[in-house]
This record gives sequence, structure tokens and C-alpha cells, in this order.
Amino acid sequence: MEILSRFRAIMASNIQAILDKADDPEKTIDEFMRSLTSDLGKVKAETASVLADEQRAKRALDECRGEIRKLQSYAEKAVEAGRDEEARKFLERKRPLADKEEKLQASYDLASSNAASMKQLQDKLVADIGKLEARRVVLKGKMAEASFQQKVNASGSSTAGGQNSIFDSMDEKVDRAYHEAMAIAELRAGNKKDDIDELFAQFEKQASNNDPDDELAAIKEKMKKKE
Repeated sequence: MEILSRFRAIMASNIQAILDKADDPEKTIDEFMRSLTSDLGKVKAETASVLADEQRAKRALDECRGEIRKLQSYAEKAVEAGRDEEARKFLERKRPLADKEEKLQASYDLASSNAASMKQLQDKLVADIGKLEARRVVLKGKMAEASFQQKVNASGSSTAGGQNSIFDSMDEKVDRAYHEAMAIAELRAGNKKDDIDELFAQFEKQASNNDPDDELAAIKEKMKKKE
């Protein structure tokens, strides 16, 4: 999927550092907002498909493991009834399912990893959008302050004490709005720590290749101990 192929780039992006270096912060914020909103829309659109893949893979894996348990149970019952040849046939049918289980496990691990990645992407994008909104609040506040200063300069007012009081009040409002926006951003993000490399780790399962005769002997040994 396109959005998953950009996972590392999105997760490694540092909005704050980029904005600090921008020549035109307002333009940069608008561009990033459009880009992040588009990415968030893609994540939400593809999440349902990714979760469906994970559920299908889990269901197939569970069915395979259920078949293995069933054949093992049949073999044990056949041995208890003294029908070793039938038990051997059940164990022979069970043997190739071990390879199938390994492949299904790998498919499920990949689907599960993709689902986790989509969740991490959504959290990161929501957090970045929140940071941009907070930065926009500060930027607009500073622009309003600069505009007010220009009007004061143009009026030629000499009441410096009154001006300072007004500016202090404006600074307080801007700071308060900024902190409120940042608090909302943190709540949306959930303050989660991401470990990108762990999301792409693959789990390897080694299939059991026991010979049916060996398994048959193991069942008999198990029955002896019960006697």
C-alpha cells in the first residue's frame, strides 16, 4: 500500500524542526496541513482493508491449528483402541500441516504488523496536525500584535505605559491559546512512544518435522505413564 510504503518517512518527520527553518512559516503550515490531512484520509480509508487482512490471516491460522489438534486427538484415541495403523495415518496427515502452519503464521505476523503500523501512522498524523494548529494560533497572534503595533505607531500615541499593558495582555492570550492547542494535540496523540524498527520485525517459527513413527512411540509412552 502506498501509505505504508511511506511509513518510515512519515514517522521520522519532525514538524517543529521544519517550521523553525521555514522562511515563510504561514505558507509552510498551510502546505503541511494539506499534505497531512490528505495522508490521514488515506490512512483511514485503508485501515479497514488492513484490519480485514489481519482477521482473515488469524482465522486461517486458527483453522490450521485446530486441524492439527484434531488429528493428534484421533491418533491418540486410535492408539488407545489398539489400532496403531490408523493412528499412524492420522499422524502422517498431520505432518504437512506443520509447514502450512508456519506459512500462515508468517502471513498473520505481516498482517498484524501492517495493522499496527496503520495505527501508529494515524496517531502520528493526528499529533502533527495538532502541532500545526497550535503553531498557527501563535503565528496569527503575533501577526495581530504586529498589526496593532503598526496602528499605534501610526497614531503617534505617547501613552507608553498603556501600550505595554495592552501588549502584555495580548501575549498572555496568545500563550494561553498556544498551550491549550498543544494540550489538545497531546491528548489526541495519546503521548505514545514509537519504535519504528519493532513494527517491521518478522517472527520466524520453526515447523515441527517429527516422524510419524516417533510421534506414535511418544503417544504410547504417554499412555504407559497413565497406567
